[in-house]
Amino acid sequence: MERKRIEDGFATTDPLLSSSGDTPAPATATVVFSTLVAVSGSFVFGSAVGFSSPAQTGIIQDLGLSVAEYSVFGSIWTIGAMIGAVMSGKLADLFARRGAMGFSELFCFLGWLLIIFGKNALWLDIGRLLMGYGVGIISYVVPVYIAEITPKNLRGAFTTVNQLMICCGVSLMYVVGVIINWRLLAVIGAIPCIMQLLGLFFIPESPRWLAKAGQWKECEASLQRLRGEDANISEEAAEIKDYTESLQKLSEAKFLDLFQKKYAHSLIVGVGLMVLQQFGGVNAISYYASSIFESAGFPGRIGSIAMVVVQIPMQVLGVLLMDKSGRWPLLMVSAAGTCLGCFLVGSSFLLQHLQLWKSSPFLALVGILVFTGSFSLGMGGIPWVIMSEIFSINVKGLAGSLVTVVSWFGSWVVSYSFNFLMLWSSEGTFFIFSAVCGLTVIFVAKLVPETKGRTLEEIQSSMNSFA
Repeated sequence: MERKRIEDGFATTDPLLSSSGDTPAPATATVVFSTLVAVSGSFVFGSAVGFSSPAQTGIIQDLGLSVAEYSVFGSIWTIGAMIGAVMSGKLADLFARRGAMGFSELFCFLGWLLIIFGKNALWLDIGRLLMGYGVGIISYVVPVYIAEITPKNLRGAFTTVNQLMICCGVSLMYVVGVIINWRLLAVIGAIPCIMQLLGLFFIPESPRWLAKAGQWKECEASLQRLRGEDANISEEAAEIKDYTESLQKLSEAKFLDLFQKKYAHSLIVGVGLMVLQQFGGVNAISYYASSIFESAGFPGRIGSIAMVVVQIPMQVLGVLLMDKSGRWPLLMVSAAGTCLGCFLVGSSFLLQHLQLWKSSPFLALVGILVFTGSFSLGMGGIPWVIMSEIFSINVKGLAGSLVTVVSWFGSWVVSYSFNFLMLWSSEGTFFIFSAVCGLTVIFVAKLVPETKGRTLEEIQSSMNSFA
């Protein structure tokens, strides 16, 4: 195995060399099952996102809520998510990855129960807040757990299933919510919580967390279970052990330690991708798609269904391509596509205001579908994949919390300000989004590394020796 050297108390390695061999590792039944249990939490995430739109009319009528009261219900979960995100890294380090997932699902399940049996706005708001708190933890710990259990040749595709299941949860709520009562819809949202809580008893803990905790025998046992009884894990286990021991020579990381020069590259990439992802307009389009279509002169219901039809196949394509084409090319194509999509929507509004083209509503439809498809291909999931890969285990909890909080804060800013921006200038709003997406292309080209086919230890040591 490649020898590492310690510089300034930190391990570094040549990122072009692979210390774990080039033979592709198989997707064992344990890895597949563990991933499915983990992404049950992602489905809960998506269900929570998608619930408020189809449930709006029914809840307002049944409970006599005003539009303002329902707006509080719809948005309060973002506050809970930011609180959960702040604590997510610490909880994942303290309770381990499985423990953190179980802890988060208890809050999500309790939140769904309060909504199911809710008698007034207060019940619903508390339930939504608790659900947001749980989702804030889930949004960090699920991709991290998957990245830490999968072999390097499958890590990208398996981690991206996180985003795929979020999309599936949103889509299910949109489609089923048109047919059934909002309380029954909440019951459907609660089912994946139970599935994950039960499944957590049957999956192994992250071997990298066990190594960080000094539980070497348990680490090897977990790794053997994940790779298969007949697999030779000695090389991978030795690399995890060597890298973890080198990190243990450092003092315990504190928040301000994240801003040291040696972590600059990984922090800039992790935070930068989340900022650009959110301020590129994804949540404005997701939350307000129907009103955007109607403002552009296109039927909102048809447009929303078209988005669902495009979104999931493109997300599946991204999963299939993740470990073949790599993260970097997908990000470049995805960011360029979102830039084009927002530009087309902005052009549609501009042509409408100038009364130059009667078919401008169809240009808005094309633009939003291009944006949705492109975002689903890469920008939706890859920033979370890269976040789970680039931070060293000694700072992963703190850095992951920071990145997740930035993501949720950006989501709140965009979703809150969007209607005001549209009142200011519809075309200007989407041209701003397009400019941010164009900046994303430059950011990815200059700063984001390719992590395909490299172990987490190789990625982290090369990123953190950037200084």
